[in-house]
Amino acid sequence: MSKDSEFSMLAEGFLAMLSEERGASEHTVRAYAREIRSFAAYLDGQVGGRGIGAVLHLHIRAYLGDLYGRGLTQASAARALAAIRSWFKWMAKEGKVKQNPALLVSTPKLPKHLPRVPSAEEVNRVLNSLEEGVGVRARELGEDDNAEVAAWPERDRVIFELLYGCGIRNSELVGIDIGDIQWGNEAILVRGKGRKERYVPLGDEAAVAIRALLPLRAAKLEAAGKGSLVGEGPLVTNLRMRGDCRLTTRSVGRIVKAIALSRGLPADVHPHTLRHAFGTHMLEEGADLRAIQEMLGHERLSTTQRYTQLTVGQVQRVYEETHPRAR
Repeated sequence: MSKDSEFSMLAEGFLAMLSEERGASEHTVRAYAREIRSFAAYLDGQVGGRGIGAVLHLHIRAYLGDLYGRGLTQASAARALAAIRSWFKWMAKEGKVKQNPALLVSTPKLPKHLPRVPSAEEVNRVLNSLEEGVGVRARELGEDDNAEVAAWPERDRVIFELLYGCGIRNSELVGIDIGDIQWGNEAILVRGKGRKERYVPLGDEAAVAIRALLPLRAAKLEAAGKGSLVGEGPLVTNLRMRGDCRLTTRSVGRIVKAIALSRGLPADVHPHTLRHAFGTHMLEEGADLRAIQEMLGHERLSTTQRYTQLTVGQVQRVYEETHPRAR
């Protein structure tokens, strides 16, 4: 595909808008870029000089068929279609096209996979072990392949307390700075998708874990010659205080998986598993769905409602215990 083609220029204009105006994350822009550039190249070969206005829903369906022909899954095709819809929505808003042909294309039906969520007892067992200072060696965490020293259980406890206790995303966790902790209001300011800010409650156990970490964090920063970051900078730092000291999402994933495995949890546990557990366990205890939506930072209630699929047993119990015709 020529970089000067109409499809290429429109694709790059859309991607620039995502990054600059909407403040989309680097991961989101990268994912959209992959899908949009691929489709733009396809259009360049299929539609050519007739321009973007000649693109019909039939072209989009044919492209999805081409993806299936390459062995891509329905989930991959659905992601591609979602990106294409957003692209055409933007072009319609900008007056580049008169309508969005992608709206006439049905989303591929996806099999419903319920996320596997550890029980509250299992999560509490992990947190209790971290509270007791039982760590995992740094090599197991992937932070320093040459290190055989004990990892940082106080920091790792904060990671688990915030992911599970506050239900925040991995990217939100590593983005928390010292100044984002509102001790007086018992809340933490987190920055979610699209740089949207929200406050999440700071639970007692999370607060205790953070207070235990802070003096150790300060000592490590001072020893690394970065004392200026003691009262600011990232809350969760890397073990060796490298660079800006901020722990990466990749390292958080390794830490969570290594600790989960060492405590007998399934191999597929990752940071988002703890976020699912937060919503599921709160719902099981009777929390209002809209309150959970607010805390999780979900734009749509339908996203939060996925957790209701995990609590059918509880719904049945509530019905049997409360409805007069159930007894």
